[in-house]
Amino acid sequence: MIKGGDLMRIKIILGCDHRGKDTFDLIAKYLRSKENYTLVCANDELVAGSVDYPDIAGIVAREVSTQRADYGILICGTGVGMCVVANKYKGVRAAPCHNEVVAELSRAHNDANILCLSGDMLGERSTLAIVDKWLNTPFSGGRHQMRLDKIRNIELRNTRQQKIESQKNLEIKSIHNRLVAIF
Repeated sequence: MIKGGDLMRIKIILGCDHRGKDTFDLIAKYLRSKENYTLVCANDELVAGSVDYPDIAGIVAREVSTQRADYGILICGTGVGMCVVANKYKGVRAAPCHNEVVAELSRAHNDANILCLSGDMLGERSTLAIVDKWLNTPFSGGRHQMRLDKIRNIELRNTRQQKIESQKNLEIKSIHNRLVAIF
């Protein structure tokens, strides 16, 4: 992974649900063979049966959000469910990538810090090509940094607004068969 223009040791946290297990194993084996990655697995051994993707996505996103991991990779059936959950965390920019072009642009333009993949729709070669492209594409900065700054400002505004709203006394009344919130 190129971080800040330098090749350095990068900590990646990897997680999946039951539908992403085979892809998880493929990526884990691949990353463990590379010298410049430290791999942390959110769920190295899945129990039989289904795994709820919000639980695993939350673990990975929390580690990236708090900067205890540099990047995350999440795998579920489509990659979309994991992405939705991960993007609920402050500072996370998760991107569902289905090809190398999207992977490259998600890093170059959006500085994506969590890669979300489909365990059902990608073959082994495609998966590893996407992972490689994502890990080796630096953020372009420039006009893209201004856009990330706008995203951070939205995040801060929403956090402040949620805090204000949680402190208000909210009363719900039924007026003309509609529920209305009264502050």
